[in-house]
Amino acid sequence: MIELNTLRNQTERVLTGLRKRNLPQAQLDLVDQVLNSDQLRKSIQASLDHQLARLNQLSRDIGQLMKEGKSDQAQSAREEVAAIKQSTRTEEIRLVEIQEKMEGLLVQLPNVPHESVPVGTSAEDNEIYEEWLDPMPTLGSGAKPHWELAKDYRVFDMELGVKISGSGFMLYRQNGARLQRALINFFLDQASQAGYEEIWAPLLVNKDSARGTGQLPDKEGQMYYVEKDDLYLIPTAEVPVTNMYRDVILKEEELPIRLTGYTPCFRREAGSYGAHVKGLNRVHQFDKVEIVRMEHPDRSYEALMQMLDHVRGLLKKLELPYRILRLCGGDMGFASALTFDFEVYSAAQQRWLEVSSVSNFETFQSNRMKLRFKNKEGQIKLLHTLNGSAMALARIVAALLENHQTSDGIRIPEALRVYFGADLMKPLNA
Repeated sequence: MIELNTLRNQTERVLTGLRKRNLPQAQLDLVDQVLNSDQLRKSIQASLDHQLARLNQLSRDIGQLMKEGKSDQAQSAREEVAAIKQSTRTEEIRLVEIQEKMEGLLVQLPNVPHESVPVGTSAEDNEIYEEWLDPMPTLGSGAKPHWELAKDYRVFDMELGVKISGSGFMLYRQNGARLQRALINFFLDQASQAGYEEIWAPLLVNKDSARGTGQLPDKEGQMYYVEKDDLYLIPTAEVPVTNMYRDVILKEEELPIRLTGYTPCFRREAGSYGAHVKGLNRVHQFDKVEIVRMEHPDRSYEALMQMLDHVRGLLKKLELPYRILRLCGGDMGFASALTFDFEVYSAAQQRWLEVSSVSNFETFQSNRMKLRFKNKEGQIKLLHTLNGSAMALARIVAALLENHQTSDGIRIPEALRVYFGADLMKPLNA
C-alpha cells in the first residue's frame, strides 16, 4: 500500500509512476479521492481537537464556579459539556468512517514503479537486461518436447493428474519425482549457503496474510479459497514467509533478514489452449523455492542485485541458457516497484519460458503489514521487502528435459548429479 505521506508530498511523482502502468483514469482518480478524504479527515480532527480542548477548559471552570457558588453558571457550563460530548461522538464516528474509506481506496492502488521501469503496455515491451546464451543447445531432428519425453522417461502423467484432480494438475512419478526432489534440495542448499534461513511454512493463510503481501484484493480470483475455514491456498511461499514479520518492529542491527522456503504453490490461472500452455508450461499446482529479504531502505536495491546474482548462479549450474527481462509498467505485478524476470530457452519448443521473478516492493508490503524497524536514532521506519523465485520447478524440469536430451538419455547437469544420484536419466526401455 502506498504510504499516505508519499501521496501527500510526492503526488506528481506518484501519478507519473502510476501512468506507466497504463491504469484507467478511474483508478488514477483514486489518488485525488484519497487526498480529498485526507483533507476532510484533517478538518474533522482539528475540530475534534478544539472541542476536546474546550471540554478540558469547561471541566476546570465548573469546579471553580461551584467553589464560588455560581451554580447557574456551572449548570450552563454542564449543558455546554453535554452538547460538546454529543458532537465529539458524532465526529469520532465520522473519522472512523473516513479512515475506512481511505483504506478501501488505498488498497486499490498498485505500487509506484521505480524510475528505471520502462514504459510499455504488455510483455512485448519488456526490456532485455541481460542474456547468457552459452551453451545454447543444438538438438537433432528427433528432438521432442517435454510432454513427449515425459512418457519415454516416466517423468509425469497428465492423464492421471486430470483423473485425480483436474486439468492443470500433474502427477510426477519415478524419474520425475526423483528429479523434483533433487531440484528442491539443490535450490534449498544453494540458498542456505548464501545465508538464507530455511523456513517450512503453512500452505494455507488467512486474509490478513494474503492482504499483507498484496494478493488481496488484487488477485483474489487467482487464489484457491477454502470457504468453510476462511483460508487461502498460497500462490507462493512469499506470502507466509513475509508475514512472519507482520506487526513486528525489528532493530536495525537485525537487518538484513534473509529467508528461504520450499512450498507447493496453487494458482487458479485462466485456462487457454495450445503448445504454449501444454505439459508443464502452465499448471495450477507447482513446486517452488522462494527467497525473501527484509532490508534497510538504503540497501534494498543492492540486495535486489544480489538476488539476481543468486538466480543467475542457479541457472548457470543447471547449464540452461537464460535471459533477464526488466518488466515494463504494463506487465508488472500489483505490489512491485521493480521486477526482473528470468527466462530459460527451451530448444525443443524454440521459445522462452519464465522460471523466476525477482522483485523489490519497497514499502508497499511493509506498509500493509506494519513491518518496521527502529533505526539507530530511535526512529520507527518501514522496511523494504523483496522476494524471488529460486526457483519454480515446473518449467525448469521442462527445460532440463528438452535441452539436455541426448541419444542415450537426459543428461543431468553436474551440479545436480549428487542430488539425482546419476549423471543420466535413462528411458524406460534402456
